[in-house]
Amino acid sequence: MIEQEAQLVQKEEVANFSFPADEITLSDDELSMRQLAFDRAIALGNLERHKVKIFFADDKSYKVVDTTIWAVTEKYVVLKQGVVIPKHRIHKLEI
Repeated sequence: MIEQEAQLVQKEEVANFSFPADEITLSDDELSMRQLAFDRAIALGNLERHKVKIFFADDKSYKVVDTTIWAVTEKYVVLKQGVVIPKHRIHKLEI
């Protein structure tokens, strides 16, 4: 469902978005799968410069960005040029 609603955006646009503090609603299984996807995406991004689709929600709508993940911290997914997406606003990754 989210894939159909998601607006494709460029990585550079993400820095202009506003992200609410609340966690998106995910089941425990979805949260586990998301964490595994973060781990895999960071390895692929650093080793192979492999791009992933990140499905996330800002304060207005669902969005998707196709980019390389450079780092994952406790609270953020870091893209090139220091652009960040809060982990709690990410629905899923497609690798």
